[in-house]
Amino acid sequence: MKFGGPAVVVVAAAGLAFYLLKQVSSEYCNPRSRWPNSCWQDDCNKNVAFVFIKPHACTPETKALVKAELAKRGISIRSEGEILGTVIDEKKYIDQHYYSIASKATLMEPQDLPVPADKFQAKFNIPWATALQQGVVFNAAQACKQLNITPAQLDAKWGQAKKSGNLVKFGGGFYCANIDGIYIFNGFFMSMRSKFTGDAKIYYYVTEWESGKLKWEDFRGKVLGPTDPEEGPRDSIRALVAGKWQELGLKAPCNVGDNGVHASASPFEALAEVTNWLEGSVQSEAFGRRMVKAGISEAKIKEWSVDPQVAFEKDGKRGKFSLFDLVEDMDSTECLETLTKVNTFK
Repeated sequence: MKFGGPAVVVVAAAGLAFYLLKQVSSEYCNPRSRWPNSCWQDDCNKNVAFVFIKPHACTPETKALVKAELAKRGISIRSEGEILGTVIDEKKYIDQHYYSIASKATLMEPQDLPVPADKFQAKFNIPWATALQQGVVFNAAQACKQLNITPAQLDAKWGQAKKSGNLVKFGGGFYCANIDGIYIFNGFFMSMRSKFTGDAKIYYYVTEWESGKLKWEDFRGKVLGPTDPEEGPRDSIRALVAGKWQELGLKAPCNVGDNGVHASASPFEALAEVTNWLEGSVQSEAFGRRMVKAGISEAKIKEWSVDPQVAFEKDGKRGKFSLFDLVEDMDSTECLETLTKVNTFK
């Protein structure tokens, strides 16, 4: 009996192709994942992080060091570039980056802030409504103009108010101080902001790597290093910058705030940062596309990009949690699964 012919060859080839595709899909996707199809177009094992050299460390020597260290760890650079302080100021990139703090300092009018009236009156002995009516409440940006002072001068006055007890905390990243007879919200932010504006600049890298070769937790803890450069591995990027600050052309030693380099804390935070600093769309990023495929709307993704408090159950406890904290140090697949659970949580 004779077998063969074009039709048989085509069928056999199609069967082999389907088998190989199935094998590749099984290898690249977590078989326990609820979203196996999301990996067919976008590699679900790919981690993408937004990294930038902070203004105080933005020298040619630091750029060379950071690029070399990323390459040494098997981290590829998808794109890179410089963003000037004048653009950061005009576009309010830094305000969006530190949204939970900046929203009270520069982005929102005092009357629109969720001020707890009882705490305000208890601290300052004046009703919140009366203070508003008298026009003596200002966000930090308005306060600099009202008092005709610089961000550094406001920061100094803020420190004095804190020491003298003329400051109250309303919540995470939400403070008010009585300074020179007016009430100012998050006055400390203007000094932080000024480091990124004017003549300042940052240099960014959009980086990517395989999660099977480098876990996100190790990317932050071992490659980047902890917030305090003195506490991390001596070969981490932050520790190297801190240890070679003079050789790299920095004007002053590094510290917890000026620690050389920033990097995203999760795949979702990277998506939020790319859409902010580079003005990319949600769908322009693989992780954004995967979120949409998982049933999370673009409107919800944008809402989440400012790190809101979200309802969820964590470690057996139901409550409100920082969204960024919930997915911190998670690799791409686990991050997506957690975000989908948050989206459907009731």
